[in-house]
Amino acid sequence: MTGKEFFTARTLAEVRSGFRPARRTPVERVPLSAALHRVPAADITAPAALPGFARSTVDGFAVRAMDTYGASDGLPSYLELLGAVRMGAEPIVAVRAGGCVAMPTGGVLPAGADAVVMVEYTAETMPGTIEVTRPVAPGGGLVRADEDVAAGGVLAPGGRPLRAPDLGFLAAAGVTTVAVHRRPRVAIISTGDEVVPPGTVELAPGQVRDATASALAGLVADAGGEPVIAGIVPDEPGALKDRLTAVLAESDLVVVSAGSSVGARDETAGAVAAIGEVWCHGIAIKPGKPTLLAECSGIPLIGLPGNPLSALVVFGQVGVPLLWRLAGCEAPPPQPGTRARLSRDLASAAGRLDVVQVRVRDGVAEPLFGPSALLSVLTRADGYVIVPEPATGLDAGTEVEVVLYR
Repeated sequence: MTGKEFFTARTLAEVRSGFRPARRTPVERVPLSAALHRVPAADITAPAALPGFARSTVDGFAVRAMDTYGASDGLPSYLELLGAVRMGAEPIVAVRAGGCVAMPTGGVLPAGADAVVMVEYTAETMPGTIEVTRPVAPGGGLVRADEDVAAGGVLAPGGRPLRAPDLGFLAAAGVTTVAVHRRPRVAIISTGDEVVPPGTVELAPGQVRDATASALAGLVADAGGEPVIAGIVPDEPGALKDRLTAVLAESDLVVVSAGSSVGARDETAGAVAAIGEVWCHGIAIKPGKPTLLAECSGIPLIGLPGNPLSALVVFGQVGVPLLWRLAGCEAPPPQPGTRARLSRDLASAAGRLDVVQVRVRDGVAEPLFGPSALLSVLTRADGYVIVPEPATGLDAGTEVEVVLYR
């Protein structure tokens, strides 16, 4: 990081490409039962080939493929039934020329066979004789011993969060513990004399309950982090600096929800600059322009606007990708999306990226507007639409990509 850049607005693209703290969370081993969505520190490889033996993928008969060539309904091939394979057992019979062996799905392919013909294309015309009415090619109806993965092959790549199928693949290979990055610990600090805990029963005039911290904690947890609510800091000289100093040693990321006034934002910037280095103070995004990015003793810090809607929008665009990167994932998992047509015109200013909340009904995206202090805009939205920096707006009827909330 170079230079303290106060109120120098950066584009979102500049932020994502330029603000890349080197910090990564340490590695720990966890059981497979606790590994969902965790990020492997390195490629996880197979100790042996999978499935480990050639096996049938259909119910039918193991055959030599050449014995079925030319078979048809009018001119079937006739094969001698030599025996059957039992599930979970090694075959005790081999396939020879002109013969076949009955196979269950998943059964071990007997010696001498190179294909399995589906039972639907066979009939037992007389005891011990199987009629085949369709040819099968070598390798048909089966999987090779190493078709899922060869010994030493990659079961799950490093740097990509583990998904449910990955856990099944690892289990099939006998991998029961994995080395993953620790969940990033995110300290969430709220500021402002007007902000009081959510449990406050009676509000004095001018007071507001701290809604942002709880919502941010949800976003952190959803992105695989461990949120730590670090309390509310009053607007007193030195108070925020002291709180930041206290939480840095136990955090991988610090998030400060600043007051809405210019003075409160100045206090946040001053406190951060006193113990770290400000990378930028201002992002060309609406809502959320007065966002601060910094590093303090190697710990990244995000200073968010005080208005809840602005804070959550910016954290989704900047904080969530950063959180995944801290956990060793360079490309955050994509959010679900859908295509829809705008129900009305969307105005925008060139050079600024707009994040517009929308409700989606029957393929139509209806923009939702309201002051950035209102969380209800977000709770009513199904997702959001991005109006990119170069655009001066989007016309009604334009087909747009809606990023959906989970």
